[in-house]
Amino acid sequence: MSYGFFINALEDSKKGLIFGIIGTLLVGFQPIVANSRPIVLDAHIFAAMTCFIETILFFPLVLRELYHPTNKDSNEINREENVKKILNNWKSNIKTIIVIGFIFGLNQLLFFIGYDLAGAINGSLTQKTTVFFSLIFGYTLLKERVSKRQIIFSIILFIGLIIAITQGQFTEFNFEIMLGVIIMLGITWLWMFGHSITKPIFSRKEVTAAQMVFLRNLLSAIILFSSYLIFFPISNLELLLSPINIFFIVAMGTVYGSGLYCWYKTLSYLYVSKATIMFSLTPVITAFFAVFILNESATLYYLIGTTIVVISIIFIMKDNEPS
Repeated sequence: MSYGFFINALEDSKKGLIFGIIGTLLVGFQPIVANSRPIVLDAHIFAAMTCFIETILFFPLVLRELYHPTNKDSNEINREENVKKILNNWKSNIKTIIVIGFIFGLNQLLFFIGYDLAGAINGSLTQKTTVFFSLIFGYTLLKERVSKRQIIFSIILFIGLIIAITQGQFTEFNFEIMLGVIIMLGITWLWMFGHSITKPIFSRKEVTAAQMVFLRNLLSAIILFSSYLIFFPISNLELLLSPINIFFIVAMGTVYGSGLYCWYKTLSYLYVSKATIMFSLTPVITAFFAVFILNESATLYYLIGTTIVVISIIFIMKDNEPS
């Protein structure tokens, strides 16, 4: 192994660490922005506009991939061929992309409803069950191996989640919070199902991560906005003229989209196991801000539950590390 290879690997690790830290902060702050929004901004319009802002954020990245191929020697003809190739790949995967648009549009709506009910701290911790659902779909859909240790620590992960949410009172619980937690579990299930059905497309290198995020958010925005006009009065669109509402819409879309960008950049420099372990700390960030901004309580039971969840994720992802 050459010295140059070692230096490049070290540089990648540094870049991955930087993007991972920034991404963890951004993802941890998402529930804070979501639950701080003005009460007049209902979950439906907020979800539609969040997807719209994310579409705008990822549009320049897609344009760059369309018209500026990685090959610096590409001429105008090669660029045209690159555009045709990308558009043809979108067309050949259009059914999956539409399904993804519906899934993540529904998810974005449930995201805000779930956090409203469960609270920022409980909702953020519940999202860490994505690791469990990734094992389920990896095994059932992608025929990936699941070890006994991963099964054991998945059970332990849920024990930690229950301790935190119920505050150690296993026979008494808040119905509203539990409903929010159930919705958040549904979100993580849908998330990982969506990622599982797009993984073969990524493996074939027919669509990049930036293109998929752009396309799914574009479709999600169209679906959510159209359905909003059907179920809500058109006069509600006046909400989008308020400066404070615009601020929270742009803030939510920016924080959400930037967090997603940092996640994919972290994956480009680090193994998925290491990236997942880094992002497992997002509930800690959420709890910190939730205490000071949303006046939520981070109790000893939450600390114990979070510690169990994070340790469980570390051991689950340990088996996914390449030798």
